[in-house]
Amino acid sequence: MKGKATWRHLALVFLAGASLAMMWQGQAANVESVHAPAQETGQTPQSVRPPRIQAGLDFAGIPLPLDRVGVEERMERELLIGTFRHSSSLLTLKRSGRWFPVIEPILVDSGIPVDFKYLSVIESGLANAVSPSDARGFWQFMEPAAEEFGLRVDRNVDERYHVEKATRAACAYLNKAYDRYGDWLLAAASYNMGMAGLSRRLEEQSGTEYWDLMLNAETARYVYRLYATKQVMGNPEAHGFLMDAEDWYAPLHTRDVVLVDAVDDLPAFAAQEGVSYNALKTLNPWLRSDRLPIAEDQYYVLKLPLR
Repeated sequence: MKGKATWRHLALVFLAGASLAMMWQGQAANVESVHAPAQETGQTPQSVRPPRIQAGLDFAGIPLPLDRVGVEERMERELLIGTFRHSSSLLTLKRSGRWFPVIEPILVDSGIPVDFKYLSVIESGLANAVSPSDARGFWQFMEPAAEEFGLRVDRNVDERYHVEKATRAACAYLNKAYDRYGDWLLAAASYNMGMAGLSRRLEEQSGTEYWDLMLNAETARYVYRLYATKQVMGNPEAHGFLMDAEDWYAPLHTRDVVLVDAVDDLPAFAAQEGVSYNALKTLNPWLRSDRLPIAEDQYYVLKLPLR
């Protein structure tokens, strides 16, 4: 019995080994088919080509200095992000059809180069965003800076969400920074890190322009992002974004209602005007509660849907 058992055991081991060998051969065949060259399987692999830096690219009239050490590679990084982060880039392109016509005339009227519309893109993606540090709106103002540049911020009204007023506040900041530095790129960099911090870096590093400075990671990328955003949004088709006319969000068609007296019940006011409360708050996101206190020397303009 012991000898028979031994031979039976060896036979089972042999059969099991043969089965494992066949299994491994099958898996190896599958692996080979996965990694087989495209020409053997008849499949075409995905083709991805890096975007090229646009010849003569400038921001606010300042050319990108590709001859400086490290500039080309840093710029290519931002171009790759802008080109291949498809969902956010597409959303921003669509929003630009609505909001650039609002922002551009304010920049021109304030003496700011029109290219600074791209600063609102890299700050917020043209949305009323809220950052982890509680900066808000298209132009990402912190509350103290918002109040310094004339925006009302309280529990009922937050004008950081008012695109036109926040754009004028951003222009006031940029003009102040330009008066200080005489350079639009330094003004842009200071928007990210503050004038005090940028002035300290200029002094410590004996710099005279943005390209001279070693800055924190975010500000070091900031100006490159402006150049890259201008290139991608200025010629989306060249970067793979094929937009038909109907793909762009159209400007909002609204009517203005001027208020000089406080409104204690905004839902009732909306009903009185024949619009929904949702429409009232969507078109006027700076209204942060269900009432609008107005001081004697103030007035507010509400945007409402056309009747």
